[in-house]
Amino acid sequence: MKPRDISLAAVFAALYAVLVVSLAPVSFGPVQLRIADCLLPLAAIFGWPVIFGATVGCLIGNFAGGIIAFGAANPIDVVFGSIANLIATYVIYALRRRRLLGCILASVIIGLIVGGYLWLFVPPPDIAGLALPAWAATVISVTISSLIAIAFLGYSLLLALSRRM
Repeated sequence: MKPRDISLAAVFAALYAVLVVSLAPVSFGPVQLRIADCLLPLAAIFGWPVIFGATVGCLIGNFAGGIIAFGAANPIDVVFGSIANLIATYVIYALRRRRLLGCILASVIIGLIVGGYLWLFVPPPDIAGLALPAWAATVISVTISSLIAIAFLGYSLLLALSRRM
């Protein structure tokens, strides 16, 4: 990697971690809105620096934010949340010519991975009074919040930056 790419990766890692930690009350739990995920679509423009930055930023943010939100970091969330970001940002990068599709698929990936383990640690949300299994409720909840953060906010940010560049 070039020095510019390393610097960009560090900036994205720091931005992601700061957003997760500073917004810890809404970044964690069965109903969450991880605003930091709006950075993920920028992989379509910046490529590998965002992929690495969002992965490392998630690792740092989940560790520090977990301590703030719950008093201790959850190693499963630290590892698998970071893996989810790695896969999601790579999908956005791979589908950079079909950006909205990449953002939607990234949201589903994060919803499946994070929602797939989150129900083990936090009580699942009650979704419209439906009697859903705990894992399904968290998968649906995290996927919806990821669609808001990635496919709406992040895609809007991507469009705005694309026009400026």
